[in-house]
Amino acid sequence: MSTLICGSIAFDNIMVFHDRFKNHILPEQIHILNVAFLVPEMRREFGGCAGNIAYNLRLLGGDPLIMATVGEDADPYLVRLDDHGVARTHVRRIAGSYTAQAFITTDLDDNQITAFHPGAMSYSHLNQVADVDGATLAIVAPDGRDGMLQHARDLAAAGVPFVFDPGQGLPMFSGDELTEFMRLATYACFNDYEAKLLCDRTGRSLEELATMVEALIVTRGGAGSHIHAGGRCMDIPCVAAAAVVDPTGCGDAYRSGLLYGIAAGWDWEKTGRLAAVMGAIKIAHRGGQNHRPQRSEIAELYGRAFGSAPW
Repeated sequence: MSTLICGSIAFDNIMVFHDRFKNHILPEQIHILNVAFLVPEMRREFGGCAGNIAYNLRLLGGDPLIMATVGEDADPYLVRLDDHGVARTHVRRIAGSYTAQAFITTDLDDNQITAFHPGAMSYSHLNQVADVDGATLAIVAPDGRDGMLQHARDLAAAGVPFVFDPGQGLPMFSGDELTEFMRLATYACFNDYEAKLLCDRTGRSLEELATMVEALIVTRGGAGSHIHAGGRCMDIPCVAAAAVVDPTGCGDAYRSGLLYGIAAGWDWEKTGRLAAVMGAIKIAHRGGQNHRPQRSEIAELYGRAFGSAPW
């Protein structure tokens, strides 16, 4: 059973400034800001929500189908998808565009200055859900605004259950549009900040929003997650990580566990626990796709955390 992953593919360019921004920014001159930071360290990571979710779902043994748009510079990423057995039939290359890219500079206080270029992601609406055969589950993850709206409407019209996961793209939508997403979706997933923003934008309580979908999941970082389903709220504990190295992509890893559990027909408690395990594995590694656990290792961590085997 294939899971359609609608979302972004991106390169993350991460640089480290070996000083503190505050030492180089004069508050009284901020209206004429003109600064440059020497960044002797730089790494380029494979990222984007669709890429990260698909990578993690493949680690679990799932069958992800990515639907995304990339630019003329995407060859290294496309080779990576091939190497990991992730189908890219529905990854469209946009001529004259760059693949979406984030440029992140971090100082010694872990402050960050980020610039994001959406590039080809802005053309995600050119991909059509009707062109996909065999998907029994989907997720609408952060992507181009028009593409997210279109894919949600088309998935609902086609009768394909899907997770609405707007992530950092949530502010792009009005309260009416977010309410429409919730009515179209089968499941929805947010972090705790996004959940509060959703309530503010729609004028509805979290409890009311939870009645619009089969399950509403709220992740809470180190405090675990809550799954609202069947008229109750399940508390899913955080799984202890081997190390806390980099939270980048942890939410995507969590969502891969959700998708795997939903596709397998698991109950929500077991599904949430697997999602928590995937987040714990990811946070112990730098970047969104540098962890490489075997399926047996995932099961072992699940067993240590919850006292039973996931499969």
